[in-house]
Amino acid sequence: MKIGITGATGQLGQIVVEKLKGKVNSDEIVALVRTPEKAAELGVEVREFDYSKPETLVDPLGGIDHLLLISSSEIGKRAEQHTNVIEAAKAAGVKWIVYTSLLHADTSSLNLAAEHLATEDALKASGIAYSILRNGWYSENYTGSIAGALAGGAFVGSAGDGKISSATRADFAEAATVVLTGKGHEGNVYELAGDEAYTLTDLAAEISRQTGKDIPYKNLPEGEYAEVLKSFGLPEFFATAIASWDTGASKGDLFDDGKQLSKLLGRPTTSLADAVAQAL
Repeated sequence: MKIGITGATGQLGQIVVEKLKGKVNSDEIVALVRTPEKAAELGVEVREFDYSKPETLVDPLGGIDHLLLISSSEIGKRAEQHTNVIEAAKAAGVKWIVYTSLLHADTSSLNLAAEHLATEDALKASGIAYSILRNGWYSENYTGSIAGALAGGAFVGSAGDGKISSATRADFAEAATVVLTGKGHEGNVYELAGDEAYTLTDLAAEISRQTGKDIPYKNLPEGEYAEVLKSFGLPEFFATAIASWDTGASKGDLFDDGKQLSKLLGRPTTSLADAVAQAL
């Protein structure tokens, strides 16, 4: 049996490959990547694979039984790109696709949700067995801003008192590995989120505790937060998107207390304190 991992050189994909190597033989893993030279250190078979080139996708999927479709990083192009992969997988005889979607994609107000939902619909219509991993927020989406918070003396955002049930990329990668190598997951939709919900005020307090510095949380209106992000050098589209996702957090879009992730893992998800410590 061969397991294909799309986006295997991405931040999530690399971790999935490493965790899979602990469960199956390396020669059963195929890294499907846009730039093969970046995948040399993965220690598995590498095949060129570009979501945006549908005419080239069938051959690299040859002989692959199970496919982890990690969502594209190109917001606005995802639905088309993912459909390209699903159609190629059907033509290549892939038996099962596991897809990384978005937490509560069917009810979320985040602008990311529509493309994920379109992909889920395409999967269900494909006739291929599927499992959907609706991944919540990565803790790194916030802990990646700790250095800036320390430099600026405050953690800024637009999430208000919204509760965030994040988990680390390693947690989500391990869950994907559990599903890919397990049984009884076909047809399931998993809402995956961290065990521990926190606000950005809580995050700022944890940063303060671990660094011994007073780092308060400063809540800003969405437009003002977007301007702050642009002042840090982020492109306007991305700055606007990040600010809107924080507003979504304030509405509960990043909260879930079902603990399906820790049930899959068979252990608690990584705590906020440990995520902050890792970042520091």
